[in-house]
Amino acid sequence: MCGRYTHKLTWRQIHDLYELTSNEPPEGWRERFNLAPSQDALVIRLDAEGAREAVMLKWGLVPFWAEEPKTGYSTINARAETVATKRAFRSAFKTRRCIVPASGFYEWRAEPGSKGKQPYHITRVDGEPMSFAGLWEHWQKGDAPAVRTFTTIVGDAHPDVAPIHDRCPIILERKQFKPWLDPRTSPAEATAMLLCYAGRLNVEAVSKAVSNARNDYPELVAPLG
Repeated sequence: MCGRYTHKLTWRQIHDLYELTSNEPPEGWRERFNLAPSQDALVIRLDAEGAREAVMLKWGLVPFWAEEPKTGYSTINARAETVATKRAFRSAFKTRRCIVPASGFYEWRAEPGSKGKQPYHITRVDGEPMSFAGLWEHWQKGDAPAVRTFTTIVGDAHPDVAPIHDRCPIILERKQFKPWLDPRTSPAEATAMLLCYAGRLNVEAVSKAVSNARNDYPELVAPLG
């Protein structure tokens, strides 16, 4: 699964890549080197008029039908194989799909002779941003404050990641942005987009300091010498 990722994109990169209408980033947006579940992160979705917008949502989807706005580790990722049918995600998968911009993501592996698991930072070999397939949701009951959340979709591991972990985020190509975000795209058509990334990925061991979600600084992504 994907439980941490990085976001080092500039606002200009985000604005141009996703063809946003607003020239101003949302409040709270900043570079992140260790984004963790329950934290707010930048998400691209369609607004009420059908234009692309960048918003800050909480990582860990709360279904609209939930009695309370609680999230668990099980809702930070949705499996590609079951996202269209699993109760927590199937409604959002029909009409509330989003894109989660990222620079890379982390996975961990237990290694002989090492205390604790070794983290790895995974990025595209071509240096381009990653665009994770995601879903967003709006929860509100009675007078309770509204809660806006998202999840990322994961599939089988990319060949470059398989030695470390058996799952990997679904990475969308630019040509897929429009149909993925379009609520008129059927669940069957959207499911067909949930394929393993075809390009190569860099997998580099990094400091174990990334295992602490409170750490968030550039040195976390420096490859170990």
